[in-house]
Amino acid sequence: MFDIGWDEMLLTAFIAIIVIGPKDLPRALRTAGQWMGKIRRVSGHFRSGIETMIREAEIEEMETQWRDQNAAIMAAHPPEAAATEPLVGVDPGTLMEPLPPASEPASPPKKLAKKLPTKTALVKKAPAKPRAKAAK
Repeated sequence: MFDIGWDEMLLTAFIAIIVIGPKDLPRALRTAGQWMGKIRRVSGHFRSGIETMIREAEIEEMETQWRDQNAAIMAAHPPEAAATEPLVGVDPGTLMEPLPPASEPASPPKKLAKKLPTKTALVKKAPAKPRAKAAK
């Protein structure tokens, strides 16, 4: 970017030590680093704004091309009249007979009802363990 060689960097560091002094040099370098960070953030924000504007312009161009192509295709191939007419005949889905309404809720068959466990059969009590007396 700036094409600075080692000899130029060494000369700049030597002049900075003489002019600023070794005591204030860290603070000066920190301030210069903060300025460089601000410059990079501003340039990145500017660059992203320009890229967004270019992208939006490209999208608008593509939309106009697509609209023109769509209009040309629709003009070359108009919709047929048969496609817009309603269907003629009976809908196959309406040929099924409706189910009769259920009079009572279904109950399990008698054989199955005998095999189903009851609530008390599901809960088993564990044997009580003797408690140890606390020593005083």
